[in-house]
Amino acid sequence: MVTRRATFAGMFYPDNPALLKRELDAFFKDVSDDYRGNPLGIVSPHAGITYSGLTAAYAYSSVKRDFSGTFIVVGPSHAGYPDCVSTLSWETPLGIVENDFFLSKKLSKVIIEDNFAHAQRENSLEVQMPFIKFRFPDAKVVAVLMGNQSRTNALAMAEAIYNTVSDTKSDVIVVASSDFSHYVPVSRALKYDEYAIDALKNLNTTEFYRRIFDEDISACGYGPITVMVEYCRLKGAKRGVLLNYSTSGDVTKDYLQVVGYAAIAVE
Repeated sequence: MVTRRATFAGMFYPDNPALLKRELDAFFKDVSDDYRGNPLGIVSPHAGITYSGLTAAYAYSSVKRDFSGTFIVVGPSHAGYPDCVSTLSWETPLGIVENDFFLSKKLSKVIIEDNFAHAQRENSLEVQMPFIKFRFPDAKVVAVLMGNQSRTNALAMAEAIYNTVSDTKSDVIVVASSDFSHYVPVSRALKYDEYAIDALKNLNTTEFYRRIFDEDISACGYGPITVMVEYCRLKGAKRGVLLNYSTSGDVTKDYLQVVGYAAIAVE
């Protein structure tokens, strides 16, 4: 089996399986169980798990533990690669997350397949994989890099995913991988991240884009978030629910230069 190597193990998350399990277990145990929905998609952050791991655990805890379908993970291409899908399975310190090869190949008819691009160092996709393997050991993944984050392209990608999932009758949850404000004072992060996220409560991605650009909010995965939300709208979703918000300052105690993280469920 050809796999995508875990390039950030030992940096963004522990490469020691026992230590990684211990950290992930602690995150999930700290999640409050107030949410009772059944999301079609989620937003999860992708920073080093020391900083964003609890918020990511909130995102994945919104999914029923017995989920054994496929996570379509859409992440921004920080290195500038164009939109592309991968047919590779993913190595993690906890074992292999298998690629849903059938669904990946079907999706590659409308989103180009590029395993070379996916084999490069890209934390937006990789950091999701240990959470998926730990929480949903029988689930599979389809990984999508998004290079063009225009709203027009996001709508087209959402429709492509929706049509492919419908045609294949796949059991899917879409994960939008994104952090929010980057390296700003905590007061700005709290104010403007909340402002952007508020537009997602009624799934208004037009307003979401306007707020992102009008206020220069440095969320890196606004495109993947829109893909996920619009896919969920096509599936009948009605609202977005903010499950958790945090910043790197909660860990570092440096509140002058923080990164914001949000866990959002769309149902």
